[in-house]
Amino acid sequence: MNSKFDLKSFISNLLKNSTVTNVITVGVTTLIVSGLGFFKEIVVANSFGLSELLDTFYIAILFPTFISGVFLDSFKSVFIPNYVSELKTGKNIGAFQSTSFIVTIVISLVFLLIAILFTDTYLETFFKGHTTQYYSLIKTQFYYVAPCILFWGLSSLISGLLNIDDEFKFSSIASIFTPISIIICLVFFKEALGSLVLALGTLFGSILNFLFLLIVALNRKIITLQTPDFISVNIKVLFKQIPAKVSSSLLSGINPLIDQYFSAQLIVGSIAALNYGIKIPAFAISIVGIAVGNVLLPYFSKNAVDNKEATFKKLKLILKYLIISSSIIVIILVLLSSPIIWLVFERNAFTSSDTVIVSKIQQMYILQIPSYISGLVMVKFLTSINKNNFMVLTSLVSLILNIVFNFILIDVMGVYGLALATSLVSIVNSIILYVYINKLNSSYV
Repeated sequence: MNSKFDLKSFISNLLKNSTVTNVITVGVTTLIVSGLGFFKEIVVANSFGLSELLDTFYIAILFPTFISGVFLDSFKSVFIPNYVSELKTGKNIGAFQSTSFIVTIVISLVFLLIAILFTDTYLETFFKGHTTQYYSLIKTQFYYVAPCILFWGLSSLISGLLNIDDEFKFSSIASIFTPISIIICLVFFKEALGSLVLALGTLFGSILNFLFLLIVALNRKIITLQTPDFISVNIKVLFKQIPAKVSSSLLSGINPLIDQYFSAQLIVGSIAALNYGIKIPAFAISIVGIAVGNVLLPYFSKNAVDNKEATFKKLKLILKYLIISSSIIVIILVLLSSPIIWLVFERNAFTSSDTVIVSKIQQMYILQIPSYISGLVMVKFLTSINKNNFMVLTSLVSLILNIVFNFILIDVMGVYGLALATSLVSIVNSIILYVYINKLNSSYV
């Protein structure tokens, strides 16, 4: 009886913890968004299977998403801990916000211009040997998805402001607009939009995402713009952290480009097969990784300065539970890989032979779930204490290993080797990060 009472008390106390409730909130909303994203993939698979149009769309959107992940998300990551520091010390948050928005817009526009100007060079370098129609499809779609860079950048910064303000529900649910937009375009406007249906659906979704976050932020009155100040103490710290964070993200962001390059050397449909194969692992990673990562970055930022030793201990406890729970998920997903692909994707243009290929690719990707999630949490922790320099080294090691593993495994296993290489790199990366964090911990004990 006492045991039952203690369990209820434990759960009750757990739910009173704001960090736990925030993680649950983000987890639930991410589950909803990812669920709709899966439905979108079903609609896409039903419409295109492993087709040339789908291959070209993934190539067209690759560079914009690369820019978003490397430069814009990196800026958001260093923005959060230094904005928190500004809240605790300088208090001139209006100037800090204005400066950050200006930097975000400039970065977005510069890379938007670069993306447009160097499209042909990019295609000729990484995706040689295809038909004129193939390149035409890529470029046509690319010119419509490229403007997403600006809207993704602004959305990322506003989302960071909301997370710092402990608003996680709306910032997490905002991503739902892109899959909704793509589904609507496919269901109702596929014939009218033709080969641009996926590109325009993505663009409309990015615009709606930005407008939604802007409305939420304005309603919460967290946007207070003032005269920008590029020489304040915390802005200077932020700027000093950007090169290391961007370098780390750049090296990490090159990995998908490398995978696409290797897969492009294989038969048509290999790129699409890899993208289908990573959907389930990405689903699991997005739910746990985004929920935990988005909450823990501002959490670590607010607490690490006051008591680093206690924060280290909390990090290790979090990693312990994440690895145990995610390992269980891995076993289940590996065993059910083929039935899941059959149930989710196999219909119309997506055949039983596609299911066999994609399910094996999926099994290779699934292996990375524990290491990827734990690595993500460790990266958030290191970012929160402005230890971005070391992550440049780990990213460089991961990049080299990815090239080596891809080169070796593609000859042995074909497209499956590319997926396995990704998981092996993730495992090595997480081990390196953990060893470094242990070393940091010893300096505070």
